Amino acid sequence: MKPSKIILFILLTGAALSFLYPFYWMVLASLTPESQIGELGMAPLDLTFSNYTLMFSKIPIWRSLLNSTIVASLSTLGVLVFGSMTGYALAKLQFKGQNLLFFIIIFTMTLPFQITLIPNYILMVKFRWVDTLAALIIPALNNAFAILLFRQAFKSIPNDLIDAARMDGCGELRIIYQILWPNIIPTIITVGILTFMNSWNDVLWPLIVIRDEQLMTMPQLVTLFAVGGRAEAQLGVKLASAVLLALPIIIAYSIFQKHFIRSMASSGLKG
Repeated sequence: MKPSKIILFILLTGAALSFLYPFYWMVLASLTPESQIGELGMAPLDLTFSNYTLMFSKIPIWRSLLNSTIVASLSTLGVLVFGSMTGYALAKLQFKGQNLLFFIIIFTMTLPFQITLIPNYILMVKFRWVDTLAALIIPALNNAFAILLFRQAFKSIPNDLIDAARMDGCGELRIIYQILWPNIIPTIITVGILTFMNSWNDVLWPLIVIRDEQLMTMPQLVTLFAVGGRAEAQLGVKLASAVLLALPIIIAYSIFQKHFIRSMASSGLKG
């Protein structure tokens, strides 16, 4: 092996360990008695599940897990459905103001989310969606980045395929979901994974529109538990809740990592 490759391997290994060690320590500390966390090193000391048992007794963690799963799954499905419809219209249909609409959508990607917090909250109040899961799902059903990816993916598909489908009597929705979707699987996987992860990890918006503990998402509940005093300054219990919060995303990424890397590599912004 060449010296340059050895050096590169050492550097990459060091970078990987620097990313993995904090999570390793977090898992190990969550399984360590509170009195021994300060002495924790690389190797485990006395292992215990008391931190998790105490955490389960203090907060409805399983209910919040269900809420997060519902919100993230429905948000992802909505973004795939409506994002692909919008992207198809911008890529393949001709109408007045098409380019202007696309530039406006791109412009919204440059705006910080915090700018729209107050207007969105006022809308939630007027619609009476505060303290409902609708306030978490419906505002997330369209995503500018997803629209951009779908538009670019659809522009790479020849118009002859769409014209042939129309001659066979296919409507626009059937063209999108039965004809074009099978040809843009990498884009669908990319949008799906990114949307699910963003929805799952969102904390700020749920903190604003959800106050009922039974409707709180897992990141929201864990955040309030860790900083709101209910953990009673016990580091092990806080770390146990953080491990449970990260676990679903880690499992999902472990399953879909090959598809995710392949889709990210093949869904470049073309045309």
